[in-house]
Amino acid sequence: MINKESLLTVKNIYLSFGGIMAVAGVSFNVNKGDVFSIIGPNGAGKTSILNTITGIYFPERGSIFLKGADITKMPVYKRPAKGVVRTFQNLELFKGMTVLDNLMLSRHSLMNYGIFSSIFYFGKPLREEVRHREKVEEIIDFLDLSGIRKKHVFELSYGLQKRVELARALALEPELLLLDEPMAGMNTEETEDMARYIIDINEERDTTIVLIEHDMNVVMDISSRILAIDFGEKICEGLPSDVANDERVLSAYLGEEKWI
Repeated sequence: MINKESLLTVKNIYLSFGGIMAVAGVSFNVNKGDVFSIIGPNGAGKTSILNTITGIYFPERGSIFLKGADITKMPVYKRPAKGVVRTFQNLELFKGMTVLDNLMLSRHSLMNYGIFSSIFYFGKPLREEVRHREKVEEIIDFLDLSGIRKKHVFELSYGLQKRVELARALALEPELLLLDEPMAGMNTEETEDMARYIIDINEERDTTIVLIEHDMNVVMDISSRILAIDFGEKICEGLPSDVANDERVLSAYLGEEKWI
């Protein structure tokens, strides 16, 4: 088997809140092109791991490497420029703005002109605006959002808002996309659609994905590898078929039913 390029390496990270150990010595590697899923019971530490990767929290011990470079203490606002972008469990959209405006706003860090140039809307600022608008329109088409592009976010169903949240993340052109429960609260049809979009993002846009999700049918169907954690500790890592049949995972999370 050909070894793929390593994109993200997490080495022995620890994170605690007061007397509670949220993450206890977790290590894993995400290869370029993977859909890497993290599973575990509620409160197991899954989102805390994502928060260390994105820089919301710095681990108390351990290291995080992106393409071999140490980003453990890199400020959160610098990580999108390195290709690390995420979505959130709770929607982080401007609901009083349109879908199009939300996506354009998300690209502000990629815009290459100063505040004084922007006052005069011609020349470089105008060219930049057109370029970013083209990128946003391409994402809108990719995620089938054309029919709602001018609608305000508060007008949309929850499932569509989740898709807009995904589009907002894609607008930053991530190399590593971290998805925190993207199917939460969705019905069956919306879940199937979101799973298809995740696969398309991975395959067609060459985006590596780290996924937290409770729908085990989806996780087992679309994941390259899976990490299972419980009480902040790693209990198993491997192929979906291996994880689904691991006795520690069955005991901690999946119960008696085997998914494969």
